[in-house]
Amino acid sequence: MNYLSLFLNTVLIDNVILVHFFGFCPLLGVTNKKKSASGMGLAVIFVIVGSSAITWSLYRYILRPLHLEYLELVTFILVIASFVQFIEMFLKRFVPALYKSLGIFLPLITTNCAVLYATMQNISKGYGFTATMVNALGISVGFFFVVYVFATLRERLNNKKLYRSFQGNPIALIIAALMALAFSGLAGLV
Repeated sequence: MNYLSLFLNTVLIDNVILVHFFGFCPLLGVTNKKKSASGMGLAVIFVIVGSSAITWSLYRYILRPLHLEYLELVTFILVIASFVQFIEMFLKRFVPALYKSLGIFLPLITTNCAVLYATMQNISKGYGFTATMVNALGISVGFFFVVYVFATLRERLNNKKLYRSFQGNPIALIIAALMALAFSGLAGLV
């Protein structure tokens, strides 16, 4: 398996937000400022990569051998929730400004579809551990990239005079559509 092409594919071409529309809530909710968007992106990277490693191991060495595959979803959600709680405690203690700027969206990483999608996709595609880590890193870096670029564009547009009907979420949705269109042009590259 070519790990570089898997990574580039998940970051740019098969992007979790712009192609699958998972993680759209944080895209609209946390992207008013680049600082909060990058904080959310880094937290999501940590959660996706860490939870993918643990869920892959749990599935491979416990759930599958004991024929408990039906517990996959519950197990994965518990692992993700644990990671999010750890990040929340860490940020509250060591980076209180970022913790405050993320607000309600930090605990919502637990229910972020992108995180659960990453862990479930690794199992459904039958990836080995290395491919799981590359895929998880690619999905999370793709999430970070889109959220950061989106926040940059929104910051710039907040300083511009727009028609009242385009202010706020309407222009954000138009930007997301244009970004999805641009990313779809990369299909077939890798």
